[in-house]
Amino acid sequence: MTSPGAVLLGIDDTDNESSPGTGYLAQQLLQELDALDLAAPLGATRHQLLVDPRIPYTSHNSSACLLVAPADGVGVDALHDAAADFLRRYSAPGSDPGLAVARKADVADEVVAFGQRAKVDVLDQDLAHATARRTGTLLSGLGGTEDGVIGALSAVGLHRSGTDGFYLWLDGIRGFRAGRYRIEELYRLLHLSDARTLAGTRPAEGTLVDVDPWVRPLHLEDGPVLLLDDASGWRTAPKAEVRRH
Repeated sequence: MTSPGAVLLGIDDTDNESSPGTGYLAQQLLQELDALDLAAPLGATRHQLLVDPRIPYTSHNSSACLLVAPADGVGVDALHDAAADFLRRYSAPGSDPGLAVARKADVADEVVAFGQRAKVDVLDQDLAHATARRTGTLLSGLGGTEDGVIGALSAVGLHRSGTDGFYLWLDGIRGFRAGRYRIEELYRLLHLSDARTLAGTRPAEGTLVDVDPWVRPLHLEDGPVLLLDDASGWRTAPKAEVRRH
């Protein structure tokens, strides 16, 4: 899922208890950037952060990262400003939205490490802003307590790691119909880079795979990998297993 000049936009804490989640808003933002002719959507990933009583969160403490291909002449600053305007308008009342933006190729190892720490440690805004300044990452709090900057920066780092989360949006996965598909069809329809079990076993060419309607490839090896289960015939892995990533 790499495109020359691709840009990552991390968002977090855009919802409240009665609103659609951050993952939904991430998909709406992809559409907005496309409609404004600023960037073509390439994907959006969900990243699970630490669940701890010391951390305020709405439901699962997950953040989202958008992957886009900027239009000719559109820079990181323009994408940041358009996304910030969108989040100010559409984040839920009482939310604490944050936004992080960086060209994918420029995301520093320090940002990746920050995201990995956010999965196991309680971090704070000061550290997030200091990390962003040192690495040249655009980071903005857009309302409320602005705690969303922590998850937003984490999402950029975790997506850049290439080994975390799953795809909330990828061309072909939304509205995908359940059924039995040859493995070659799944690669084509879902734009997969791989399809395998956790142990690394892959179905042979021509194998039929039972596909659940909830299809969310993992973000592994910097691309979409469909997690499969071969315990009793080939099928997509259960939702609970996918969400553990």
